[in-house]
Formats: sequence, structure tokens, C-alpha cells
Amino acid sequence: MTSPLPPHEPSWTFLSNHSRVLLCLKRQPDATLRQVAADVGITERAVQRIVRDLEDAGILIRQRVGRRNTYQIEANRPLRHPLDAHRNVNELLELLLGGTEKADR
Repeated sequence: MTSPLPPHEPSWTFLSNHSRVLLCLKRQPDATLRQVAADVGITERAVQRIVRDLEDAGILIRQRVGRRNTYQIEANRPLRHPLDAHRNVNELLELLLGGTEKADR
């Protein structure tokens, strides 16, 4: 769970928790949802809901490997909002990763 921000900090951010979860799973496809929750600063239950949303949208594919899950991102899927639909997930990931790693790997 996230702690409250100090009064001088804004209470909003530019990225949604959905995009943050997606970025975490891009960086580490075999991360546990507990790890993702800690990185994003939300509850594990919230991460589970977000992963389910991303799976339902066809953006994320969960694969069982032994006792763990690994996640594959369908990077060619269009972004969901009508203003962004001319872009795809890959373009978003490339922008946010800053060229440090290829988003469509």
C-alpha cells in the first residue's frame, strides 16, 4: 500500500498503475505479483486485478513455468483510449523505457 505523499508533493501522476505494472512485467517477465506490488507501491490484490484487466484486453499473456508464472506482452495491441488508439503498447513501452531496452523483445 502506498504511503500518503508529503503536502508539497502532487497527489497525481502521469502514468496509471496499469502502465506501471506493465513496465514492471516488461523489465522482469517472471516477477511475482508481490514483487510488482512492492515496486509499484500498491497492494498485491490491486496488481492481481490489473493483470486480469491486461489479460482480458489481450495485452498480457500468462504462462506457467514450473511453479511460477511468466508474462508475455502483446506489444502490437493498440492503446485503449480513443485519443491514443493510433499508437500501440510497443510504442508506449519504448517511450517509457527510454531506449534502454527494446520494448518488443
